[in-house]
Amino acid sequence: MNKGELIDAIADKANVTKKEADAVLSAIIDTILDTVSTGDKVSLVGFGTFEVRDRQAREGRNPQTGDAIQIPATRVPAFSAGKLFKERVAP
Repeated sequence: MNKGELIDAIADKANVTKKEADAVLSAIIDTILDTVSTGDKVSLVGFGTFEVRDRQAREGRNPQTGDAIQIPATRVPAFSAGKLFKERVAP
């Protein structure tokens, strides 16, 4: 399902226009992006949690030469599925 199909499904379930569904979905995505980018968590009970995780610096290998390289520490976005989400996917 892509964003357009998701908007159609939201419009049908919520009984709103596609334009309104698009505006709501865009606002939700923007809010989650803004919140997580500042380092805060977004928890949607039953659905899951969006957060930032820190990855430590580590040593890796260049696959072409086999030489050791240093991979710097970084921050990455992460999603943890909630209990209800997990139960729906794998009953």
